Amino acid sequence: MKRLTKTFVLAALLHAGLACAAVAVAPSDKHLLYTGRIDFAQPDAPVITWPNTAIAGNFTGTSLSVTLDDEKGKNYFNVFIDGDTASPLIIEAAQGSKKYDVIAGLAPGKHSFLITKRTEGEEGATVFRGLELADGGQMLAPPARPKRRIEFFGDSITSGMGDEAPMNGRDDVGRDKNSYLSYAGITARALNAELHQTSQSGIGVMISWFPFTMPDFYDQLSAVGNNDTRWDFAHWTPDVVVVNLLQNDRWLIGDRHQLQPEPDDAGRIAAYETFVKRIRQLYPKAYIVCALGSMDATKPGSQWPGYIKSAVEDMRKGGDQRIDTVFFPFTGYGQHPRLKHQRDNAEILTAFIKKKMNW
Repeated sequence: MKRLTKTFVLAALLHAGLACAAVAVAPSDKHLLYTGRIDFAQPDAPVITWPNTAIAGNFTGTSLSVTLDDEKGKNYFNVFIDGDTASPLIIEAAQGSKKYDVIAGLAPGKHSFLITKRTEGEEGATVFRGLELADGGQMLAPPARPKRRIEFFGDSITSGMGDEAPMNGRDDVGRDKNSYLSYAGITARALNAELHQTSQSGIGVMISWFPFTMPDFYDQLSAVGNNDTRWDFAHWTPDVVVVNLLQNDRWLIGDRHQLQPEPDDAGRIAAYETFVKRIRQLYPKAYIVCALGSMDATKPGSQWPGYIKSAVEDMRKGGDQRIDTVFFPFTGYGQHPRLKHQRDNAEILTAFIKKKMNW
């Protein structure tokens, strides 16, 4: 009789354990809202590479866990709970597959989450393996997808390299890179626009700090280096496109003369115009903003804003009336833009786009 009682108690405990099991949410769950260029070749193993790629959802339950399978162990992610964008929970992804217990002890009832990739393709790919909710938790209808759309093609300024670093500190530390707080992310949120951020630190139009340029890179599904993946541009079409490139060209051509034979002024204008015309072919109805700054490519006396102006004027003469320029002033700060600079740039760009698009 004693033995039977122990068996009964053990069975009851096992049953209670099963009853308290976490609720798994598969990556293919219809209640998840994805934003960005994401590889869905395997619906339950989507691959995230681009900065500011996002996953959002609403749920009930008192806890949230996230499982990521990271390629290099160098990526960082923001997790915002219940719209508290001022206090992100930061995931420092370890290499391989790992579950991250993001938050516990939430009050019963409805909650929301937003996951964003802080880092870039250079930190490697991350496979999203799903979520876990507390016992009894469930996914709710997803957030509404914004009707407006904006895409940025840019370099480290757009990616947010070093934007959270100290003003007098290094700006190449992975943890201090936060694409969510780049001028691109801030502008998109101010305009209530869905964002695609096609950017890579160090990239240029004619030359980069590595052996590929934006004309090689802009059409990829995966942001991990120069590869043969292809993004389907028919899948997502922006209303506004912002191109902020040529800062790295200025350094590598203007200062270091590393591109030989070195292109003259006409060659620099032509290279930039060729890329922007390709964007126009892909997005015939979009309003294109050719931007530059706020690093030293826009310092007083710089020739590089003039190259952009010339390319845009030529395209206007050719009949393109939905294109313009915006230049973010150089503040004299010698490193990557910090949060203050990013906010200032976003304020300029947001006001410009609101006026041009009547938003």
